Amino acid sequence: MTATVARETPQANAGAVRRTLLRMRREWSAYVFLLPGGIVFSVFTVAALVFALYLTFHEWNILQPDKPFVGLDNYQRMIGDADYRRSIINTFYFTGGSVPLTMVIGLGVALLLNQPIRFRGLFRTLYYLPVVTPLVVVAILWKWLYNGDFGLFNYYLVRAHLVDKPLLWLSDQNLAMPAVILMAVWGGVGFSMVVYLAGLQSIPDELYEAARIDGAGALARLRHITIPMLRPTTLFLLVMGIIGSFQIFTQIFIMTSGGPVERTTTMVYFIYRAAFEFYDMGYASTLAFGLFALLFVVTLVQLRLYRKADA
Repeated sequence: MTATVARETPQANAGAVRRTLLRMRREWSAYVFLLPGGIVFSVFTVAALVFALYLTFHEWNILQPDKPFVGLDNYQRMIGDADYRRSIINTFYFTGGSVPLTMVIGLGVALLLNQPIRFRGLFRTLYYLPVVTPLVVVAILWKWLYNGDFGLFNYYLVRAHLVDKPLLWLSDQNLAMPAVILMAVWGGVGFSMVVYLAGLQSIPDELYEAARIDGAGALARLRHITIPMLRPTTLFLLVMGIIGSFQIFTQIFIMTSGGPVERTTTMVYFIYRAAFEFYDMGYASTLAFGLFALLFVVTLVQLRLYRKADA
């Protein structure tokens, strides 16, 4: 019996291959349409990733053609780099401050705008506008608001006698990162709101009706129905928020340039400096793969915790 199966398996595989090739030949037009996208993906993604991995084992100054092989030296340098560890701490600081606030405020706004109020569509649009505004424009606008001489924040804080003198928002090492976090929250609430709105509208009304009949108040319905039913939505926003916050660059580049005293130098900005200020492409590629590994581990931990809590 085993010998018969072993003899039939290669024939079955050959038949499956022939059927697949025949199906591909019949649908050749689909592959023609997919070919341009496949070429672009192969050249600018797959080939770029392979070349970046190749660079991690070489030392390459972008101004020089030579790429001497250095083995694992770039990885050892990354592990022992105190400045890189500081950028990791700064990135976690930014993530820990911006992601939870964005999600909580986004949920609150979504709960309000899910009610039958007047001009609900207008309010949803206004809250979502920062999401579609270019990051460069947002960063320049907020840099002007934070200006120590004529910024609106300092103007109103001084007029309200909340501070005695203008604050140096982006020059104070204790205020620079909170200032960037505040701007990130303002720009990200709209996305969280829209995603939470979609999650809220997918919750069956029968659950709320049954809870009202049982005498559950608004807070009880929020705690026992809304929040549990929004767990998949919350996980999605958490994962996407962490991935996005780990990749913050434009705001740092325009507003603080990593200062003061490296307090806002995040991982991506540190990679940018290694590549385009010090022209050390081999080390910059190694740092990029380090960022990928860290993101992979953080995302994996989140998914494992979610599955454990859902069990």
